[in-house]
Amino acid sequence: MPNRFHILVVDDEPAQREVISGFLRKQGFDVVAADSAERALGLFRQDAFDLILTDQKMAEMSGLELMQAVHTINPETPVILITAFGTIAAAVAALKQGAIDYLTKPLNLEELLHRIRLVGDRYRILTENRELREALGERHRIEGIIGESGPMLEVLSLVRRVAPSEATVLIRGESGTGKELIAQAIHYGSPRARGPLVKVNCAALPEALLESELFGHEKGAFTGAITSRQGRFEMANGGTIFLDEIGDLPLHLQAKLLRVLQEREYERVGSSRPVKVNVRILTASHRPLEALIKAGQWREDLYYRLNVVTILLPPLRERRSDLSLLIDHFVRHFADKNGKKISGLTSEGREILLRYDYPGNVRELENIIERAVVLTRDDVIGRGDLPITVQELEAIDDDEPNLTIAVERLERRMIREALARFEGVQTRAAELLGISERALRYKLIKYGFREDASNPDSDPEARSPQESSDPQD
Repeated sequence: MPNRFHILVVDDEPAQREVISGFLRKQGFDVVAADSAERALGLFRQDAFDLILTDQKMAEMSGLELMQAVHTINPETPVILITAFGTIAAAVAALKQGAIDYLTKPLNLEELLHRIRLVGDRYRILTENRELREALGERHRIEGIIGESGPMLEVLSLVRRVAPSEATVLIRGESGTGKELIAQAIHYGSPRARGPLVKVNCAALPEALLESELFGHEKGAFTGAITSRQGRFEMANGGTIFLDEIGDLPLHLQAKLLRVLQEREYERVGSSRPVKVNVRILTASHRPLEALIKAGQWREDLYYRLNVVTILLPPLRERRSDLSLLIDHFVRHFADKNGKKISGLTSEGREILLRYDYPGNVRELENIIERAVVLTRDDVIGRGDLPITVQELEAIDDDEPNLTIAVERLERRMIREALARFEGVQTRAAELLGISERALRYKLIKYGFREDASNPDSDPEARSPQESSDPQD
């Protein structure tokens, strides 16, 4: 929590306003109270507030309207809405329009304090995020790192702390989540920023060429080696080497990499003379290395040398609050790149993109937006400019009045789709869902899936009433 946390409390009911303001002042916050949205807006124009806490239903101007006016002046100001109508629809509307949180009456003051502290934590991480971007400098600013969701702010906070060190870092996450961008951020935020950053995709090179590519070779070392050649490790000397898809590194090269980590030296192919090297090693993988170790395909000692610090990138479906930021960024980027004047998306087009699950993560979103920008004949992107697979997404039932039921239905559907995608392999499905295999097994029992969970019919909700009913009933 920052030392001076400035809160504006807005409520046209004097008793409620005084209770909230008095409670927060006792907790050490700097509080200003306003008896109307119009008065609050005037105060906001005169002073900078870290948080606005406003009642929704007020005379003349509502809390939502106040929030919209505030965000016109400063879009980053967090707003918590207080409403007496605690429905899912009201909550979704508030969050979609920019509220950071909402609370319902009668107000629980301890819950209010908890929510404000969460905002304070977000404030701290945002500050660290800005400091990281400033540290990268304009020359090395990484355009692709966009996001203010809790998971991404935690990632960037970790990047900021690990970048100045010499620690090896293992970056994990699904394909398309931006692992290479994180590696760039670590390099350019480190003392090695003036040195080279050399990238190698271990899965993209044939095994026969990978050793030579990494470590170099001497003339005559193999057929076609007509000259000596430096490897990528030598090219990265004094800087950083980023080994992407490290899970695809063959066992015999794992031993050689382990030697580099331990002794900072290796031998070129066809040579017995050691080559000294000073590099920082960053690696990334979307494959579960622990499973490869169990299968005898990966060295456990190498795993522990690479896994000094782990950064786990969340899939896009777990950072949905970043979607609008990413969509708008890619629209601007590809419109400029293709010389087109596109003002944005239709409300329907945006809603479809906000609903989609993005199995290909940020890379898939980027491709969808590029395609839409290129193909649209209008100055806005609409439903018809989006791929059919995105348009035909199964919608979540917005009319479901019970939040628990709505969440469980979504969770059940995601589990069913993950298991079907990996033909019932629970380890892979759990990794895709971002939960442990033990947690997945618990949810399978909770939701009554049969053992053949790869089959959609194994979900009791997908079976007919006759099939899912108890024979004794």
